[in-house]
Amino acid sequence: MATANDREQRARGQRSPDDAVPTDLPAFGVQLRRMNGEINRLMQGFAGEQGLHPTDVQALAAILDAEGPMTPKRLREHLGLTSGAVTACVDRLERAGHIRRVRESADRRVVHLHYAAGALPAARTYFRPLADATAAARSRFTEDELALVLRFLAALNEELAGIKDPGH
Repeated sequence: MATANDREQRARGQRSPDDAVPTDLPAFGVQLRRMNGEINRLMQGFAGEQGLHPTDVQALAAILDAEGPMTPKRLREHLGLTSGAVTACVDRLERAGHIRRVRESADRRVVHLHYAAGALPAARTYFRPLADATAAARSRFTEDELALVLRFLAALNEELAGIKDPGH
């Protein structure tokens, strides 16, 4: 018999420990594809609104999330693009005011790419619904569960980063 707590959890979209949730590979595949599709939909909308290509938005995310300074070479490797395609992408992003190029003072040949502070308000406004949806989903889980989810996502990203060319 369902308790009041069980009914409350279900009303909030949570499951009780007795509810069986498939955890096999196909179940993960479905959820990851759905999440990827939804995030791609939002990113493509932002790209269209800003007059950018979807790849440009991926480049912006890579620059924003980079540990340490992002260079055009690192961006090329991350996105799997040619140097010419990365140059065109960086040119578009710079013209649109989303990034700035900064020459390394010690070696003027080294260029670092930085997310432009003035571009953050537009991104924050556009992606606020994504942040709100993330906050709502997070509220359904305990801190321990969230830590486990983050560990899984970090491990998955690490494994995916190790795949260089799946076709060969």
